[in-house]
Amino acid sequence: MAAAIEFAKSTPPDDVPVGALVFDASGRVVGRGVNRREANCDPTAHAEVEAIREAARALGAWRLDGCELVVTLEPCTMCAGAILGARVKSLVFGAWEPKTGAVGSLFDALRDPRHLHRVEVRGGVLEEENAQLITGFFGELRELR
Repeated sequence: MAAAIEFAKSTPPDDVPVGALVFDASGRVVGRGVNRREANCDPTAHAEVEAIREAARALGAWRLDGCELVVTLEPCTMCAGAILGARVKSLVFGAWEPKTGAVGSLFDALRDPRHLHRVEVRGGVLEEENAQLITGFFGELRELR
């Protein structure tokens, strides 16, 4: 998680600082992503989606069997769908996202028993450090207004 926090700091200036890393079964980083919605003018350019795309290219397969996704913020509905679709084995996330979180805050899209694929989930890892990335970003944004 510490590596994801450090990577989140490389998020483009106008984007919410979120970092995501995909690790293969041997623990090697095969995908990285930060939010780039503003930078790329792309509503799907969330850190998780960017990391999943890079991991799939690196592994030469859309199925990320045995992979773990580590992200600094609880995934939204779109990202939860991408995690399920990519068959990610496990998810570790930092701060809870009470407004858009889809892995326990608003609802739990990943652990719904009706899904064919099951994702192991651990949330709240280094929660304070991860939350500070978000609150710091929005605090600075408010000061600029």
